[in-house]
Amino acid sequence: MKVCLDSIGCRLNQSEIEACARQFRRAGHTLVAEMADAELMVLNTCAVTAAAAADSRQKIRQAHRAGVDQIVVTGCLATLEPEAVSRLAGVARVVPNSAKDRLVPDLLQIEIPEFDLEPAQRQPIPGSRHKTRAYIKAQDGCDNKCTFCVTSVARGAGRSRPAEEVIAGVRAAVQGGAQEAVLTGVHLGSWGQDFGRPVHLKALVTQILDQVDVPRLRLSSLEPWDLDPAFFDLWQDARLCRHLHLPLQSGSAATLRRMARKTTPSGFAALVAAARQRIPGVAVTTDIIAGFPGETAEEFAETLAFAEKMEFAGAHVFPYSEREGTAAARMPDPVPPTERKARAAALRAIVAGSARRYQAGFIGAELDVLWEGIQPEPELGWRLSGLTDNYLRVSAVAPQPVWNQITPTWLAAAAPDGLTGHILRLPDSLQIG
Repeated sequence: MKVCLDSIGCRLNQSEIEACARQFRRAGHTLVAEMADAELMVLNTCAVTAAAAADSRQKIRQAHRAGVDQIVVTGCLATLEPEAVSRLAGVARVVPNSAKDRLVPDLLQIEIPEFDLEPAQRQPIPGSRHKTRAYIKAQDGCDNKCTFCVTSVARGAGRSRPAEEVIAGVRAAVQGGAQEAVLTGVHLGSWGQDFGRPVHLKALVTQILDQVDVPRLRLSSLEPWDLDPAFFDLWQDARLCRHLHLPLQSGSAATLRRMARKTTPSGFAALVAAARQRIPGVAVTTDIIAGFPGETAEEFAETLAFAEKMEFAGAHVFPYSEREGTAAARMPDPVPPTERKARAAALRAIVAGSARRYQAGFIGAELDVLWEGIQPEPELGWRLSGLTDNYLRVSAVAPQPVWNQITPTWLAAAAPDGLTGHILRLPDSLQIG
């Protein structure tokens, strides 16, 4: 059977769709890049914002118009709105998050061992999922009660995967050729807290670095209240990528209280200062919501000033989106949608400036780049696109289509979409995507 897989939303969704890909391959099925070539489509949906939910529904409609015989929908939208999703044309099955881990075995009615044929782990998913990074699911669900967040409703209570399973996933990815593994979770920083004898995420990261020869290990989003300054001592191991994504959501203490966030602007700033002191060159990125219910002009001004002070290397800025089932959706004094968009635009402008300044600090430096995008460049060879460990996007031209290789690269100048660089040394053996 020809299967097309796609995912909308977070890195956790990407990790889960990669697991589906491994299982379909092991069962003897073929993955295809185009919906029009598929007999079966599996879509992992998102519902974190109204826009993400709309994108998910649009993707289902595209699959139906492309003539896919069976469309299987899973993920957060499928969990929150199962009846509405099931009524969309072409949908054959709706699988909630609670049953997602068994989606492929239940669909095919066979059992599929998780960690056999390890070198096959990292065959890229065709099409847009042609990635060099392996997303490893370490945790799912969330016990926080942030008033704006529908993900805890869709994903349920926090639960950690056993360390040995996570380590096996990283090891299999490396044996399959991955140069970088990314630990993912809804609330990754809570990993291990639900065990009979609670342990901290630091223990898992230490075990991975001790037991697996992974070239790069990256951590996805971490809530600031799960960390202390000692956590950043892990970065003495250079394989741990110098990138911290710490969701802020607001720079106003009053707004944070209405959001039920377990941090304050001063506490957040102190944590970032500790990270920057211990991890030279670290990229600190964040999430910010503009126009949360009750956000006054004064509170928004506090957020603007705080964002400017923090000098983020990047940020996801969202206009507030009402999500049914959350406490915030019932709060008084909603900010008009046009004002939300205007505030988001103002925040994006500030973050764009600090991101440019962060990038400029590395012009003239030599950093290792993992190349993940290749395109023919007439008369010059190949245009490459990749990432440094501190999440700088770099483009370069090379005589050969280097893919999934880490090379020392001199960062020459700023470009509209990141930095341009010159590869200082090509690898002895090339891997071509």
